[in-house]
Amino acid sequence: MTSAPPLTKPAEAPSTGAGPPPAKQPAARPRLYVLDGLRLIASLGVVAFHWTGVDIHKSVWGASPELLMPGWHAWGAYGWLGVQLFFLISGFVICMSCWGKTPREYFTSRVVRLYPAYWVGIVLTTIVVNYVPFSRADRRNMSFSDVMANFTMLQRPLGAQEADGVYWTLWIELRFYLLFAIMAVIGLTYRRVLAFCMIWATVAVIAPAVNSDLLTYIVQPEDAPFFIAGIAMYLIYRFGASPLLLGIVVFEWLIAQNRLRVIVGAYEYEVHHKLSWPIMAEVSGALFLIMLAVSMGAFNWVRWKWLTVAGALTYPLYLLHQEIGWAAISLGRQNGIAPVPMLGICLAFMLCLAWVVHRYCERPLSKLLRRLIDAPSLSLPKADPPVKERARTGARSPAPEESAEPTGAAVRVGP
Repeated sequence: MTSAPPLTKPAEAPSTGAGPPPAKQPAARPRLYVLDGLRLIASLGVVAFHWTGVDIHKSVWGASPELLMPGWHAWGAYGWLGVQLFFLISGFVICMSCWGKTPREYFTSRVVRLYPAYWVGIVLTTIVVNYVPFSRADRRNMSFSDVMANFTMLQRPLGAQEADGVYWTLWIELRFYLLFAIMAVIGLTYRRVLAFCMIWATVAVIAPAVNSDLLTYIVQPEDAPFFIAGIAMYLIYRFGASPLLLGIVVFEWLIAQNRLRVIVGAYEYEVHHKLSWPIMAEVSGALFLIMLAVSMGAFNWVRWKWLTVAGALTYPLYLLHQEIGWAAISLGRQNGIAPVPMLGICLAFMLCLAWVVHRYCERPLSKLLRRLIDAPSLSLPKADPPVKERARTGARSPAPEESAEPTGAAVRVGP
C-alpha cells in the first residue's frame, strides 16, 4: 500500500532484447496520477468485500448480507481481488521508488511509508475492539502483549493476535520489501532487475513442489506473480516494451490465475458460497491489462489533482475500515438504518476518518520518523593517526605530559 511519487523517466529508445537500451539523459515525466486512482479502486474493492461480501459475522448486520442486499453481496464477494491489484501496483511502485536510491534511502522510504499510519491504526482499532460495546461480539479482546507485538508489524511470525484481520497483507508486503532489498544493496540496473524477476519466478514455482516450507515462506508463490509482473511493467515503463518483458507479464498472469485456485478456498469460507472461476480469471486478467496499459503510457493523460488526495487516503482507509467499519455498521443497524444507506454513511465516515489520520497523524509522524532515522549517529571518536601519518600531514605530536587519548566527552556527534 504505497504512494506514487513523482517519476522521472529516462528518454530512452525501446529495448528489443535482454539488454537495456542505450542510456540517455532523463527527461522529466509527470506524476502517474492513475496509480493513485487504481489504488483507491483496490481499497474500495477490499472495503466492499468486508462490508458486503463477508457472510460469517452476521452480528454486524443483524442478518446475512447476502439476504439483506443480494446485489451488493454478489459484487462484494469478489472485492478481495483488490489485494491482487495492490500487489501489482506495489511491484511497479517499489521498483520505481528504489531506482537510483541507496540501501539506506530505500530502508527509510519503506519505514516512513508503512509504520506511522499503521501505528495509529493499531491504537484506534484496539480501542474499538476492547472498549466499544457495539464492536463485533465474536472478536477476542487484544492483550497488552499482542498490542505491543503488533507495533512491530511482525505479529504473524510472532504468533500474536492481529489488531485487525486486514493486516495479514502487510506481512506479505514486508517480506516483498525485504526480498527486494537485495536489489537496493547491489544496485538496480535493467539486467539485474530482469535477472531478479526470472530467478524469483523460477524459485516461486519450484518451492511448493519440493516441499520446502522455508523457501515457500520467503518467495511467496501465491503472491509472487503479481509482484513480479508489476516489476516487469515498470521496466516496460522505464525502458520501453520488448518481447521479453511482455512475455514475463503474460507468463506471470498464467501462473497467477492458477494460484488463485489455491487461495480462493479461504474467501469462499468467508462468503459462504462458491465463487465463479471465470469471473476471477477475467478480473485478474483485466487488472494485468490495465496495469500494462499504465506501463505503456495509455493513461498519461490523467491529470486530475484530486487523485493525489484519494491516493493519500487509501492506506489509512485500508488500515481502519474493517473492525472500526463493522462497529459503525453495527451501531447504525441497531438504530434502524437500512442496509444500503448505512453503507453510504459508513463509507463517508471512514473516508473522513482516513483523512484526519493522514493529515494530523500520518504526515507529522512520517516527518518526525524520517528526521530520527536520518539524524547523525553517536560514535566513539577516532583514534589519533600514527606518528608517521602526523608527521606527513603536519599534525602536532602530543607533548610528553599530554595524553594521546581524548580526555573530553566520551562520544561525539558525527555522520
